Amino acid sequence: MEAIAKNYRLIRSLSAPAICAAVVKCDAYGLGLGPVARRLSEEGCTNFFVALPQEAINLRDSLQSLRRKHSIYILSGMNDDFKDICDESIAPVLNSLEEIKLWRTYKDLVASGLPAIVNFDTGMNRLGLDRDETEQVLANTSLISPRYVNFIMSHLACADDPTHKKNEDQLDRFSNLVNVIGGRFKYSFANSPGVFLGSRFHYDMVRPGAALYGIGCNSKDRKKLSPVVELKSEILQTRSVTTGETAGYGADGRINRPSRLATVALGYGDGLFRHLGNSGRGFISGQAVPVLGRVSMDLVTLDVTDVPETLCKKGDWVEFIGAHQSPDDLADSAGTIGYEVLTALGNRFRKGYLGTIS
Repeated sequence: MEAIAKNYRLIRSLSAPAICAAVVKCDAYGLGLGPVARRLSEEGCTNFFVALPQEAINLRDSLQSLRRKHSIYILSGMNDDFKDICDESIAPVLNSLEEIKLWRTYKDLVASGLPAIVNFDTGMNRLGLDRDETEQVLANTSLISPRYVNFIMSHLACADDPTHKKNEDQLDRFSNLVNVIGGRFKYSFANSPGVFLGSRFHYDMVRPGAALYGIGCNSKDRKKLSPVVELKSEILQTRSVTTGETAGYGADGRINRPSRLATVALGYGDGLFRHLGNSGRGFISGQAVPVLGRVSMDLVTLDVTDVPETLCKKGDWVEFIGAHQSPDDLADSAGTIGYEVLTALGNRFRKGYLGTIS
């Protein structure tokens, strides 16, 4: 938990004087919404982003005991049900003119509450006002009002590659929005990798997610971040096998020499991707041990032939994420990204948090 706090302090210092928010969607990237958000709140974070209404409700309830004022924004937009959700701490990110109209109608009926954020698409082509809607707003800025809205935002598509031309293209489009709409609002543009692109991308609020958890960005930026997660599981059984035998389903694990195998209590049911069969690895006392054969739902087999038997017996622990293998490293072996590694971690793990939490 202290590593997350340390990453938050780093990002906050890099982006100052901009506000440093925190993206804690998907159970804080799989690490525990309540504990993570409360620790970030203790560091001074007051603005949080989630993906879904239920996440916002859960987050609000988790933060209530701290008796601090927080702002929680729902990235997925607004619908008619929001009158039962929005209050002094929860508001939507508005992704279309239709949602803006719904929000204005709602806010005209409710005198108080947290103002919303309007999201303009600048090239991601995912969520946000599209080109036609953006042109309508730029031609008639009265369509959005500070009475209902406090921030204008957009989202970078390629910021994890600092050299990508799209970063500057999106910045030009967002800068044009700022120039036309003017100083009636505050602005937010940078996601995690966007923070590391420099102050031109920071505006009034940055929205780090992955970087808080020590993943994503590019390799140079990643070295500045503290590792957050350690994943270990124990050896259930070891055995000796002879040349020509096989291991696992489909007989995919080929034994090419007299070997020792260790079966570990970890599988794709826990988030260890099946793609890691015959390509992934764990670590025992700092020494890499390859996955042999397919990853099962609950079990994975490792070739521990080259590790002293005294270090790999029943009950000993194998590291899959930690000092010797980051989530991004594990992701590379599985052909995915660190984000998926963390969010895929199952609920069967016993989670322990180092450092103080509320």
